[in-house]
Amino acid sequence: MRRRDLITGIAASAAAWPFTARAQHAGKLQTIGFLGSGTPATQGQWIAAFVGRLRELGWIDGRNVASEYRWAEGRTERFAEIAAEFVEMKVAVIVTWGTEPVLAAKKATSVIPIVSAVMGDPVGNKIVASLARPGGNITGLSIQSPDLAGKRLGLLREVVSGLRRLAILSNVGNASSISEMGEVVAAARALGLEVATREIRGVEDIAPAIQALKGRADALYVTGDPLFTTHRVRINTLALGARLPTMHTNRQYVEAAGLMSYGPNFPDLFQRAADHVDKILRGTKPGNIPVEQPTKFDLIINLTTAKALDVDIPPMLLARADEVIE
Repeated sequence: MRRRDLITGIAASAAAWPFTARAQHAGKLQTIGFLGSGTPATQGQWIAAFVGRLRELGWIDGRNVASEYRWAEGRTERFAEIAAEFVEMKVAVIVTWGTEPVLAAKKATSVIPIVSAVMGDPVGNKIVASLARPGGNITGLSIQSPDLAGKRLGLLREVVSGLRRLAILSNVGNASSISEMGEVVAAARALGLEVATREIRGVEDIAPAIQALKGRADALYVTGDPLFTTHRVRINTLALGARLPTMHTNRQYVEAAGLMSYGPNFPDLFQRAADHVDKILRGTKPGNIPVEQPTKFDLIINLTTAKALDVDIPPMLLARADEVIE
């Protein structure tokens, strides 16, 4: 069994534990409530990285800390429901990832510490007062990086010969997705590219939006979003059908037949989020823990998808890739 499959299975098993079995510990131990934006299948590797780091720091589930897992499965309306449930349970800390889930948790409580492993623009979205001094009850990691959009488009231009028309897929219900779309539009126009934006409100909008791009775009940029992560196979299948090379924010999409991704290493972010939780469980106030930013970035390329699209990946780019999926 591959290590990736093993750790995914561990995290998925943890999420599937019966509520009553875990609740036995909840009254005795400090409880971590995990508000997952997707599913164990899509985000289990990240949870495994988090749990592994907690063990290194001395926190062992069922021994000196308890865990409760809830999964929104890409449905934004579930974020508030799960956050409210954790508040009622009086968990010691809420761990989540993504701008919309952390905003839902913030609305649910100003008392319980919240650690978000991934946030788009925590200052701009009024999640924290500043990165250095968050204040309030929220801290974590921000993946905001003004030059990421430009770097991703630069990589696309290396792969897509004569790139002139760029399509961008975003979720209008996700402030972070909309913000990212704005950054991509600005970067694309600076490169002289024509831009076509496709704004999604629900899963039913995905197919018609991508199908309408056939013959009208040279490549598709998919913004980071829980709904897109949950339906990444559908998105990439449709993109292949429309003959569109895709650029994504993380490796999950490339595993699901996306062409390439460039962005922060999510397991690393979750390990660092565990460091934040460790400090909180030992008494540090979240408002005094600075919001950190990514230090490790990965370029992932799917050669099978490249061949299906008749796209030639330059040898120098393959040499720079952190992982090539075949």
